[in-house]
Amino acid sequence: MSHFTAADLTALEKVFRLNLINAITGFKPANLLGTTDEQGHTNLAIISSVVHLGSNPALLGLVMRPPSVPRHSYDNIRATGFYTLNHVHSGIIRQAHATSATIAREVSEFDACGLTAEYRDGFTAPYVQESQLQIGLQLQQEIPIELNGTVLLIGSVEHLYLPEAVLRPDGSLDLPAAGTVALSGLDTYYTATPVARYGYARPGQPVPELPLD
Repeated sequence: MSHFTAADLTALEKVFRLNLINAITGFKPANLLGTTDEQGHTNLAIISSVVHLGSNPALLGLVMRPPSVPRHSYDNIRATGFYTLNHVHSGIIRQAHATSATIAREVSEFDACGLTAEYRDGFTAPYVQESQLQIGLQLQQEIPIELNGTVLLIGSVEHLYLPEAVLRPDGSLDLPAAGTVALSGLDTYYTATPVARYGYARPGQPVPELPLD
């Protein structure tokens, strides 16, 4: 078994360390972050740092890298206060990954990567038309993380769009039905296959098994 201490990690070659630490959290959600600037120019970026923060109110967190160099998505969110998250599915992986390239601010990743900006119900930030699950958010709080200069953006869910076939009667989601993929590290995508589903666990009682469909 390989063993790395904190000192070992610091001494690793940069790209090796980048790949390793980005993979140790396991499978992560793959989302496309849609934004516009104040002039309406669109931007799209693939991200894997979205976390659930609460259900009532519905809040999602997004960790973004240090704004020490131009970060178009971060700048747009701060300027407008609105953004979208769009699940990546197996049919758009290549286009989604292409948004990670460094593209000039005046060029939209939607156009450069072959995806379609979609506006719904008066929301100012663009959704990805090709995505099966789309979330519109409004920025509520920004928390700086002093240890490494990143920032945690907390957004409230203002709109949620998904196919009826994905929504189970109890409110849970059948994500494979939407083709949603997971991301490991920086460059490897996986489809999901459910293996088990369990109900609420109570002390002293068997954990109930639930149907997968």
